[in-house]
Parts: sequence; C-alpha cells; structure tokens
Amino acid sequence: MIVRCCPLMEVLSEVPDVRHARGKRYPLAAVLGLACAAILCGYRSYGAIAEWGRNYGKHLIKALGFRRMKTPCAATLHAVFRSLDIQQLETQLGAWAQSVVATLSGDDQLIVIAVDGKTLRGSAKQGSQEAHLLSAVSQGLGITLAQCAVDDKANEISAMPALLEQLLLHGRVVTVDALHTQRRTAETILACGADYLMPVKGNQPQLLEDIQTLFDRPQGLADTMTASCSFDLGHGRYEYRRLTTSTALVGYSDWPGLRQVFCLERLICVRKTGEQRVERVYGVTSLSPQRATAEDLLRMTREHWHVENKSHWVRDVTFDEDRSQVRRGHIPEVMAALRNTAIGLMRAAGYQGTAATCRLFAAQPHKALALLGAYAEN
Repeated sequence: MIVRCCPLMEVLSEVPDVRHARGKRYPLAAVLGLACAAILCGYRSYGAIAEWGRNYGKHLIKALGFRRMKTPCAATLHAVFRSLDIQQLETQLGAWAQSVVATLSGDDQLIVIAVDGKTLRGSAKQGSQEAHLLSAVSQGLGITLAQCAVDDKANEISAMPALLEQLLLHGRVVTVDALHTQRRTAETILACGADYLMPVKGNQPQLLEDIQTLFDRPQGLADTMTASCSFDLGHGRYEYRRLTTSTALVGYSDWPGLRQVFCLERLICVRKTGEQRVERVYGVTSLSPQRATAEDLLRMTREHWHVENKSHWVRDVTFDEDRSQVRRGHIPEVMAALRNTAIGLMRAAGYQGTAATCRLFAAQPHKALALLGAYAEN
C-alpha cells in the first residue's frame, strides 16, 4: 500500500538553504533528494552517493531537479551537509514522518511511540566521544518520527523535553526505558495530552518498593488485578510471558498520572540445554484499564524493544551506520536523518526486507525516485 502524503521532494524543498548565494551551484532539495535516493539503493558514503549520481542518466538527474544536468562530487556533498540547519532539517523530515504514521494508522488506532537512544560508533575522533542520538520511533511500523543529538547516554534525560517538543503527542502513548522513568518526563508527556508507559527500576526506589510489595502480597486485592499471557518459540528458546496489572496504587502513590501498575514475568527456557531463568519487570502507566488492558500493555512493553530490530539493527546492518566514519560537526546526525527517512519511505510503501528492497532499487532506480515523488521521463 502506498501512502498518499506530501511527496518527500516537496518536503525537502521547504528546508532553508543557508548557503551564500554565490555557493548555490546545486539546489538544496536536489542534493538531499540525491542522497535519499542513493541511500534507498544501498549506497552509504559521500563517495558512493556522488558516484551513483554521476552514473545516472540525464533524465533521472533532471527528475531530481538538477538544472545543470550535473550532480555534486563527494566534497560538495560534505560541504552542503555541513552547512545545513540541522534543526530545520529534522523539523521538516519529522513532520513528514508523523503524517505518514498518522495516515497509516487511521483514526481509530492508538499510536504508540517508543523513545530510545543510539550511539553512532564510527563517528568518534581520536580522543573524543561518539555521536549519540535520542530517537522517537513509532511502534509497529518502525518509522523514526524525531531525533536529537545528545552528548552521551547520561544526558538523555535532559534532552527528552526537546525531543518531545518535536512530536504531535495528543492522544498518543510514549514508551521509554527505565532511564527516563522520571517525574518530570511523566509530567511533560501528560501536559502534551499523551500517556506514558514506563518500567520501574532502582532509580525510583519508593515507587519500585510500592509496586513490589503490591505484587508480592496481593491478598485481598484480586479485584484490582487482571492478567494476560503470551508464548513464543524461536531463536532456540521458549519464552512465556505473563503481565499482571493492578489499580490498587491509584490514590496511594503520588506518581504523576498513575492509573495502573504492572508486573511482567518472563520464563525463558533454552531448548538445547534446558536452562531456565525467570525475570521480573515492574512498570507504571497513565493509561486507564478502559484504554489499555493487560493484553495491550503486554504488547506495548514487548514492541518497545522491537525498535532495536526495526530501526537500530537495520541502520547498522543494512546501512552500516556503526562503521560510518562521518564525523564533522552535525553531519553524522544529517546522515542518520536521511537513513531514517529512507527506511520510512520503504515502510510507508509496504516493502518488506530492507536489504532486498535496496537491491531492487539498485536494479530499478526509477522506483526509488518514485518514492521521493520524483518521476523520470523515459
């Protein structure tokens, strides 16, 4: 299914061009479109993107908007990306991605957004830290909706409000990892008209103790509890999950917006050795039992970690992001944003298998251009 949203080339044309007038040999939208199309075809570096442009026919170059019938070299791509206003680029691409997700989800489906950080391993210079990005990704679809750069993982908490400001949150749900289980984060999400789902660990000792006590001594509280189970077989192991919710702490705990707490128990058995282990995870949500059942919460908690497979893993394995040594200024963030956009284009068009799709586009590049809204004349 192809989603009918604003063509990406129109979105790219809205990105402000801050270059000096004498240096604008190539239209900015055309350069960004060239990079997106090349990434869709599996090209990863400046040199590869420039080579892809040089090898294209004139009708394809024209479709992207290059007036001189010539595409930029690797050094020019570097200079253009270095001059970009990264916040404006993120704003335009984020707005496009959110419109795609809203269109795909429809009016009745609850949109769940997972927030997670990712380190760009290859971006470190000698003696300096790698670039680290905090991203918001739609659960299920795996489309990145927004991202912002942070100094390192320890600074993700302070960067969270800036990331949330980029999102249309009203009526949606935000899932986070335990690092972001903070009162301020919960209050910010609620103030945006959204709900949260947060795991609770040792960084919130009183809340953790209250939840543990509740599920360790549930006598007389059965009427406040519901449960849901799931079972999976794969990767050489069995995994049984049981999530139990309770409303018993509503009115007792002063945690902002608390409507339910939960306990997720996982029994994992390795088929080959028979080894077993049991894990317990506790959490809190502002979703009422009417809006989210135990089954819904079980699905959301599991799909939060699918972000690793649907976004981070694809960027590292298919697009080799961790080995990319792009380092100057905010260019690592620019390249990450373009990779995210390429993945979003594929997902919106219903393509399955990112690597196979890249090979398809490499063989038939006019299909990659069509996803951008750039159509080549035969």
